[in-house]
Amino acid sequence: MISCEQAAAVLAEADCLYTSDEVETALQTMADDITARLADADMLFLSVMNGGLVPAAGLLSRLQFPLQLDYLHATRYRGGTSGQSLDWLHKPATALSARTVLVVDDILDEGITLAAILEYCRQQGVAEVYSAVLVQKKHDRCLHNMQADFTGLMVEDRYVFGCGMDYYGYHRNLTGIYAVKE
Repeated sequence: MISCEQAAAVLAEADCLYTSDEVETALQTMADDITARLADADMLFLSVMNGGLVPAAGLLSRLQFPLQLDYLHATRYRGGTSGQSLDWLHKPATALSARTVLVVDDILDEGITLAAILEYCRQQGVAEVYSAVLVQKKHDRCLHNMQADFTGLMVEDRYVFGCGMDYYGYHRNLTGIYAVKE
């Protein structure tokens, strides 16, 4: 872990990749695409905690059609900067069987966590499952060239934080997206 002062120092040196306005525009575009594709579905909206909370909130206020909301908590990071084995801390309380499910997360990096979550949903008998991520990294390490169904922004292969993504547990609350100085 790091101290609050260390987190502040990282932010002071970080590169701003996307401003708050650019993030808001991306969220609106995602919401428009989701609405066009899923507005007629009896959709269950699943936020992936903790990182998916911020983009999920940004999307929810823009989706003006009936849906139900639940969450799940599966993590590989546990406050660090590199992934480990997947830990399920909370599975959705809502039954997934025969539902159209939208899984919302902050970032698609290597795709291991998201792939496991989508597979869990399929094992529960969903009718359809879709994924939405605010950010996707540009690199070739993504599991089976995985792509989200709805993506807001693309970033270079750097350590990013803000808008739900953290740096050692800090900075999820930032409204822009930043990269740690290289």
